[in-house]
Amino acid sequence: MVEVTLKDVARASGCSVATVSRVLAGTRPVGAETARRVRDAAERLGYRPNHVARALRSRSTGTVGLVLPQITNPFFPALVRELEHALHAEGRALLLADCDDDPETEAARIGALLDRQVDALLVVPADERRSRPAVAAAAARVPLVLLDRGCGAGVADSVAVDNAAGMTLVLDHLAATGRRRPCFVGVAGTASTAVERHAAYEAGIGALGPDVPRRAELGDFSVAWGRAAADRLWPSRPDALVCANDLIAAGALQQLRRLGADVPGEVAVTGFDDIPLAGLADPALTTVRQPVAELAAEAARLLARRPSAAAPAARRAVRLAPRLVVRGSSAPDPAASGRSRAPA
Repeated sequence: MVEVTLKDVARASGCSVATVSRVLAGTRPVGAETARRVRDAAERLGYRPNHVARALRSRSTGTVGLVLPQITNPFFPALVRELEHALHAEGRALLLADCDDDPETEAARIGALLDRQVDALLVVPADERRSRPAVAAAAARVPLVLLDRGCGAGVADSVAVDNAAGMTLVLDHLAATGRRRPCFVGVAGTASTAVERHAAYEAGIGALGPDVPRRAELGDFSVAWGRAAADRLWPSRPDALVCANDLIAAGALQQLRRLGADVPGEVAVTGFDDIPLAGLADPALTTVRQPVAELAAEAARLLARRPSAAAPAARRAVRLAPRLVVRGSSAPDPAASGRSRAPA
């Protein structure tokens, strides 16, 4: 198959090569009739741009690298989908890498993407502290935005949900439904989402009353940990399990049913993220919805506002408002009317 070139399109449209290049690249305004002739000729001949040659000329590959902690977490495929849409609208392609929650693998994946000459990077760091050196080094080379999780102040631009606000929504809901013996089922380690959600729970638990016990069990972001935590906690009969994400909550729900617990009559269960699984659980899961489309759009905007790593601009930290989605796993406890409530 013979490759169709700009010269072929120029000859077929009766325009100069420079004009054809301007029309197809969209770099400068061209008359409507001229643009129509060029596009018609390009389509008729089957012209396809040579992205490699364009990259060599412009020193831009039109690609953005994305490094995730673990693609098996259903929250991340939804985020990838929205990011791909947002970047495609700007004419950019997305290259995906998974680090399996390992900061050393994460550093290697970042290096591999930089070797492929990506124009920018999006990173969901595996660990707030241990991910920092590789992220900071990459941010000095290309525009970089941290998504969903952080690496400490000043390392790079970042966009995430307001985890503290989300946990406040959960605790206010549980207080309003009369729950007084909650337990937090969270995640050990220093991923910023784990740390922030646990800290927000500890700071806000007083909303349920002055004598509410403070109990937390920490594991990982998995269904298996949710099952294990429910098994460990149910003998003490908590009336609410506040889970750090929906995978943990789904595992807890499953195990509570196996143990014969009445959800939500005896115990409420809440999650965080609102992955598709949340609405399919039995009962459907009350959770904090992350604005995934807004996260992706804001990340794309942050990349566009920082055209180069050396651009002398202060780092931006954007926090987006979450929303509580109340479903069957935390319906009001029928016995709540007989309990004392925290003052309004």
